[in-house]
Amino acid sequence: MESPEIKQSGSWKTDQRFADADTKNLKLIFFAFVVGILAGIVGSVFRLTLGYISDFRDNLYSEAGNDGFASWIFPVVFAVIGISVALFLVKRFAPEASGSGVQEIEGALDDIRPLRWKRVLPVKFLASLFSLGSGLLLGREGPTIQLGANVGKMVKDVFKQHEDKTNPLVSSGAAAGLASAFNAPFAGIIFVIEEMHGHFRYNFYSIAAIMVASGTADFVVRILIGEDPVIQMTVFNTPHISGIWLFMLLGGLFSLIGYLFNKLIVIVLDLFKEVSRMGIILTGLIGGIIIVLVGVYFPEMIGGGYGTIYRVLDKSFTIYILLVLFVGRMILTIFSYGTGVPGGIFAPMLALGVVFGMLFGTVMQHFFPELVTHPGVFAVAGMAGIFASTVRAPLTGLVLAVEMTSNYELILPLIITTVTASVITAQLGNEPIYTTLLKRTLTKNNYTYSGD
Repeated sequence: MESPEIKQSGSWKTDQRFADADTKNLKLIFFAFVVGILAGIVGSVFRLTLGYISDFRDNLYSEAGNDGFASWIFPVVFAVIGISVALFLVKRFAPEASGSGVQEIEGALDDIRPLRWKRVLPVKFLASLFSLGSGLLLGREGPTIQLGANVGKMVKDVFKQHEDKTNPLVSSGAAAGLASAFNAPFAGIIFVIEEMHGHFRYNFYSIAAIMVASGTADFVVRILIGEDPVIQMTVFNTPHISGIWLFMLLGGLFSLIGYLFNKLIVIVLDLFKEVSRMGIILTGLIGGIIIVLVGVYFPEMIGGGYGTIYRVLDKSFTIYILLVLFVGRMILTIFSYGTGVPGGIFAPMLALGVVFGMLFGTVMQHFFPELVTHPGVFAVAGMAGIFASTVRAPLTGLVLAVEMTSNYELILPLIITTVTASVITAQLGNEPIYTTLLKRTLTKNNYTYSGD
């Protein structure tokens, strides 16, 4: 005979199941739809504005050196002001807006970091335009993810929703932000489920919410900006099965690259952590001069990396130039993020993955021409591989690479690359980069992080 305790427990579970299925949760879906619209609009305006600034910067930098010393003044001033203003804004008004902001969202989902949307929304938007516009090697996805998450919190507060709606709406905003940055709604959904799995509260309605928000944001972006893939390139056929081992080798190499990248990011962040007001100007001056000097003579070496990816995929570079481009962009990416200005690392990492993948593919094509029909296949695999090794989110890396390039037939080699890269780098003791950054933030604020 069942005890009263068991009956009571079973009754509670039944009541809870009915509560979870309550149609009142449809309000969450509606508000996720609102979050998706707003995040899509914010992301589109950000991308369009950044595009105009980047075009202006490219034209300005291309004129440097054409008319003696005077022609260098405006480009250097432009870059120095961009970096300095970005640093000032985040340090003065919203320190949590520095960097990509993904670690701040994860901390907020655990209720251990604030989500001050009234400060973060304007500061992240404006400061990111200054920092990315200067030519630093940073991506637009960091700002759009953090902006989207804060839009989610804003919607929850403005419409006075219960506190239990904070986690799904913030998560929905983060997914919508990634979808807005890359025209990749599925990657936005997978990113929240995979990368934020220890912070995102998983249930049917929360999953539905991030799907609605991500899809809606992507729809808005496609209306306002366009429907083309972010990276327009050749759609490759599935490589022959006899060459699959090459993707395992590529994944192994990316596991080492990801390990090195994550360690260097933390080292450089520590070097820049004690930036005073005079340090802001000095950082802006040094950063501005470096970016302008490099950008004038080798424009593919600066910026988020989209132009670099196009040039690499066009086979515009020799093996030697690809190697120089990879090493140079890796150093400058770590330096750019280390300054503490707002900006993401997805896009620069994806560019690194393309460069190294093309380098690897070109070498392998020389030695195994019967196995490699086009080195660009490894460039696509490189995008997924470097993401898997640094963020330790292989599924997100795979989906991002496929959605951004429309190479759906490469799923098998991308699975091989990402699994190899993530498993080996984990065995080396390489933590996911955002876990490391969150621990670092909490340590700086005298809070002990006990999450996974």
